[in-house]
Amino acid sequence: MCLSLGATSVVRTSDSSRLSVEVSVNGQPGEAEVTRAAVRDLLGERNLRVSVDTMLELPLSQGFGMSAAGALSATIALADIVGESRQRAFEAAHAAEVECRCGLGDVPALHAGGITIRVRPGLPPSGEVRRIDGTPDVVLCVIGAEMRTREVLNDEKLRQRIDTHGGQCVDSLLANPTLDNLLSLSALFARETGLASGRVADAVAAAAGPDKASMAMLGGSVFAVGDIGRLQAVLTGFGRTYLCRVDGQGPRLLP
Repeated sequence: MCLSLGATSVVRTSDSSRLSVEVSVNGQPGEAEVTRAAVRDLLGERNLRVSVDTMLELPLSQGFGMSAAGALSATIALADIVGESRQRAFEAAHAAEVECRCGLGDVPALHAGGITIRVRPGLPPSGEVRRIDGTPDVVLCVIGAEMRTREVLNDEKLRQRIDTHGGQCVDSLLANPTLDNLLSLSALFARETGLASGRVADAVAAAAGPDKASMAMLGGSVFAVGDIGRLQAVLTGFGRTYLCRVDGQGPRLLP
């Protein structure tokens, strides 16, 4: 689900004898390894001084894809400056998230916004994406500690459970591609893999019922759709909440 809360980057370039990349996140100098790798990939052999100022509206390492969003916002802006294509900006950001093991499919999911099912991995047009209609309001709640995607990917047993249950859930979703089924299968996946535990599982159970909720992958967070007032009231007892909506436009340059 591509959300209306995300990342905005201002990119500036100047001539230089070598390539240098400076990144700040929410006004503070940051490591931002995915953004740095994406910028370097996009520029190739060009010698430029690149400054990236990124503002994130959601926290990192909480299942919201903010590393990918930040990197992609930077490469789309930079591509416009240096005359590269939008597709090349996506390719650089996708390669960086895979290289840094901070995600495997966040950038393809952002390609055109909305609610997507990735049928075949990779960026479109080589990767295949199907869509679920709708741009509902969404309540997010940050509950537990950060979860590092790299650490999950390095856990062989956990990765096997994710592959097994994930494949079954995707097949079930493709057979009935609705928002209601997506949320039900997401909650099932979180339980069956053991990824959702403790207060995250409690929050999902409390939010569910007439509404639908699940764990944000991969993080100590929950996302929920339904009666927004009820969901905010319930989830506020578990952590900080955010109200947003599914964004149907996808990444874009701002005037």
